[in-house]
Amino acid sequence: MSLEKEYVIEHMFSRHIDKNEEKGYIEIPFELPEHTEKIHVQMDGESLKGTGATIDLGIKGPGRMRGWSGGARTEFSIGWEKATPGYLPGELYAGQWAVLLGAYRVPQEGCEVKLTVTVMLEHPRWLKGDLHTHTVHSDGAYTLREAVGIMEDSGCDFIATTDHNTVSQNFAHPADTDIVLIPGVELTTNYGHANFLGAADPVLDYRATEMDDVHWLLREAREAGAKITLNHPHCDYCPWEWDFEVDYDWVEVWNGPWSSRNQRAVDWWQGQLAAGKRIVAVGGSDVHRPDPWVKHAMPATHVFAASRTVNGILEGLDTGRVFMSYGPEGPEIDFRIGTAMTGDAIQLHEGMVLQAECSVQHVRQGDVAKVITENGVEKEAVAEEDGSLELTWPVADRLFYRVEVWRYFPEADRTLMAALGNPIYLKKGNDDEQN
Repeated sequence: MSLEKEYVIEHMFSRHIDKNEEKGYIEIPFELPEHTEKIHVQMDGESLKGTGATIDLGIKGPGRMRGWSGGARTEFSIGWEKATPGYLPGELYAGQWAVLLGAYRVPQEGCEVKLTVTVMLEHPRWLKGDLHTHTVHSDGAYTLREAVGIMEDSGCDFIATTDHNTVSQNFAHPADTDIVLIPGVELTTNYGHANFLGAADPVLDYRATEMDDVHWLLREAREAGAKITLNHPHCDYCPWEWDFEVDYDWVEVWNGPWSSRNQRAVDWWQGQLAAGKRIVAVGGSDVHRPDPWVKHAMPATHVFAASRTVNGILEGLDTGRVFMSYGPEGPEIDFRIGTAMTGDAIQLHEGMVLQAECSVQHVRQGDVAKVITENGVEKEAVAEEDGSLELTWPVADRLFYRVEVWRYFPEADRTLMAALGNPIYLKKGNDDEQN
């Protein structure tokens, strides 16, 4: 997704370097604001060509240098989790920074160095990706570089690397990509699978043969900072047969191409919501190898994240501001009640009149949007043409509202789920939120 202009600060610098500054180091200071997500520095190498000048490049932040590439590069980036080789990722502290110019070789008449420093600020936006993938680090066929390339080509923003009972993939993430790589592992037992997301090395031993082992592993992963997803809980071959009264954050209700196992998971989730529980639903491709139907980001999980970082994405998932589409190009659900959006809870008071609004983008003619509450489907709308579909309805006394989009896919000769959103929850009076 392109970055909105109001969240980009661009500094332009031009510095004449005299011959008598040769072999010295020059600092070009700039101020870094709070909540910076990424820094990109570019030196205009074309303007130096043919001059005989060699100008090295680096950067320093508060307290230390953050990288040096000498004359090998004319541009670099630094983010919280990834940086150009030669530069250190990590916290982008507010305060004074400086681009470092090494005047290694300067012609007699001097030279002019032009720099562009682009500062990208954190800001909330929808990001899409895949929360469940496998690579050559377990039983998959894709290398990490191949998987990242597929995500880049599909216009996605993130991928979770969740190989079975191993974490080696998390220490081999490629740095030369803008795709956010979420460290993960799929806890794989004989009675169910679960993803641990956000921690590079969450547990020391993955073997579980009893319920007590599962509780121990979930606790160990939690203490290591992992978020926990119960995977394909109603799968035909590897369902979650352990107790559902375990510590978890989200449930994968959409695993790979839409099928009866996913419908069973959604039916179970719907029952939990109707019982007053609030459970965040997510999706994942569970891709292992090239396949005509099982592909990266199919489904794609969309999350409204505060930043384009691992923490920003995981925190966004926690809010429930999440919907899934059958693929990266699938329908996108924008559902609101007043100022509340998907995942939020709003307070209902006696006499309050509220209107629900839902806009679905990237629909095809014939797509059907369904508005669902604890009572089932309460409203349907059919897209009369390709493009967008708008729905409005008065908010009634309900526990929640959520939206599904269904489409006829000629490839499968079936009508299947095309998009699935998490609810907006409603609560009466001063009732506390339920979990």
